[in-house]
Amino acid sequence: MKSIDADIKKGSFLPAYLLYGEETYLKRQYKQKLQHALAAPVDTMNAVCYEGKNINPGEIIDLAETLPFFADYRLILVENSGVFKRSCEELADYMKHILPTTVFVFVEEEVDKRSKMYKAVKSVGRAVEFPRQKDALLTQWILSRLKRENKKITQMVMHLFLEKTGNDMENIDRELEKLFCYTLGKEVIAAEDVEAVCTGQTTGKIFEMINHIAEGKRKQALELYYDLAALKEPPMRILFLIARQFQILLQVKELGKQGYDQKFIASKAGIPEFTVRRNLAQAGRFTLEQLKSAVADCVQAEEDVKTGNMSDQMAVELLIVNQSGH
Repeated sequence: MKSIDADIKKGSFLPAYLLYGEETYLKRQYKQKLQHALAAPVDTMNAVCYEGKNINPGEIIDLAETLPFFADYRLILVENSGVFKRSCEELADYMKHILPTTVFVFVEEEVDKRSKMYKAVKSVGRAVEFPRQKDALLTQWILSRLKRENKKITQMVMHLFLEKTGNDMENIDRELEKLFCYTLGKEVIAAEDVEAVCTGQTTGKIFEMINHIAEGKRKQALELYYDLAALKEPPMRILFLIARQFQILLQVKELGKQGYDQKFIASKAGIPEFTVRRNLAQAGRFTLEQLKSAVADCVQAEEDVKTGNMSDQMAVELLIVNQSGH
């Protein structure tokens, strides 16, 4: 990211930039930074965007060979093309021959670093990954946003806010805007403000579902599943999140038994440090054998769906029923 900022500051650009990763908010920010630096907002003649998997490499190359019209650069923006996960020999070969007046900006969610296209862009330009941000960086970013709005928040309320929003910056941005509107005239954001306006993420509902499973509350666990299904959450994603939570619980329980501190457990389990305590508390409701069995059942449920033995909805329902019967 700093390398792109440096290029923009100098006004000196490489032939190609690849912005990829899960963090949509930061990708969009840097895409817009490059767009504004390379072309005027109204310059549709020298800035062209291609989107989707049906792009025509030959057409893009022909345009790239055209000199800009009364401008320093021709910007070619290619989004969600999938060319970094499949073969695109023609475009990959062209990366070595880009005109000095043409700049490519590729924006993708997933890439294969072994692909010819990835290697071609990296050899002539910059490939920058935008992963989910760590808890400390998110906290700094949120605090800077709060400062601009003359707002304050305690550490406890910050943790509550992040538990509600998750670590997706786009979602955090939306929830912050709602909070700012709700707390107009207030200097300090309180826990009741967060509870009043911030929507719980799917992961929060999964955590609550696991609590019901631990307590043998089958009906409540299934109701949460149906709520998620009504919100158009795909059953396989729900299954993935249930499996992920059971895996986290298994890890934190084993690491907690071995006496490791919260920082180490957070690092190994891949969760924010402030959530370790509540995960340990939830893990305490299960035995190690129950958690191992739950993880194995999740794997079996996925296998049943993939082999056609069971529908995805039935597999998740059956998993919840079986696990809440312990």
